[in-house]
Amino acid sequence: MSKPETRTFLLDFEKPLYELETRINQIRDLAQENNVDVTEQIHQLEERAVQLRQEIFGGLSPSQRLQLARHPKRPSTLDYIQAISDEWIELHGDRNSYDDPALVGGVGRLGGRPVVILGHQKGRDTKDNVARNFGMAAPGGYRKAMRLMEHANRFGMPIITFIDTPGAWAGMEAEKLGQGEAIAYNLREMFRLEVPILCTVIGEGGSGGALGIGVGDRLLMFEHSVYTVATPEACAAILWKDAGKSPQAAVALKITASDLKDLGILDQILPEPVGGAHSDPLGAAAALKEALLTNLETLNQLSGKERRDLRYQKFRRIGAFIELPA
Repeated sequence: MSKPETRTFLLDFEKPLYELETRINQIRDLAQENNVDVTEQIHQLEERAVQLRQEIFGGLSPSQRLQLARHPKRPSTLDYIQAISDEWIELHGDRNSYDDPALVGGVGRLGGRPVVILGHQKGRDTKDNVARNFGMAAPGGYRKAMRLMEHANRFGMPIITFIDTPGAWAGMEAEKLGQGEAIAYNLREMFRLEVPILCTVIGEGGSGGALGIGVGDRLLMFEHSVYTVATPEACAAILWKDAGKSPQAAVALKITASDLKDLGILDQILPEPVGGAHSDPLGAAAALKEALLTNLETLNQLSGKERRDLRYQKFRRIGAFIELPA
């Protein structure tokens, strides 16, 4: 077992594992300094570390999965693009007045096939997050996304979107620039596009900000990602006037991948490396690429009209309810 990386950010439930890994490396270093053979003891501790990691990450609560989805070291849209694409050219601007850094996109190749890839982009640190507006796109970002999707539809390129945002930018300026209209326009227009559309929640999928690039033929989610109509903190503040009850709200909102799969909203759950995607970004990227290529192969066998019809029916089935007689 290699030494654990130096971490500047550690979740509460990760601490026991981190402490055990640190102790293993301390024992190894002391044994080397004193020329003592502790191979058997180290092997036992390493087995315990593997078991503890599986126990921790195999039984996470919805609120703990939310913490993982927001982990600052979790791979971002640009990380995945770099890992899975054969080549990539980022395109900028909404052809109006603005280039939103919170939503990135461009053309590339996936498995040798030309595609358009776009998604929300968070920052790695405070300075980068401020520059990226914490992944909360402005109206210009959604208009840029729609411009790129129109380009894909015109030239017959599949569209791949990566969702990772707490929600659309809710500032006064965003409202002045037509935030609601920009998202609503995308929702309508994505239903008429004839090319395959694959949407993947790679981290946090929040509210209309996620839906603005989330209308597709297939919805994929990483195992520890979340997808929700509102953040648990906002839900708790609205319902109980207490944001501290967000863990209770996270359970009620059914935000996890397994919940959404059971509800028929999600098409496929992508497994993450034990410890989360941030513990092995290349492993997570490999799982993502395989799933995208498999789904694209299936969708490419359909005509444009068949894809539109199936996309429409997919969303019609979401939120179905039964009225009982009084």
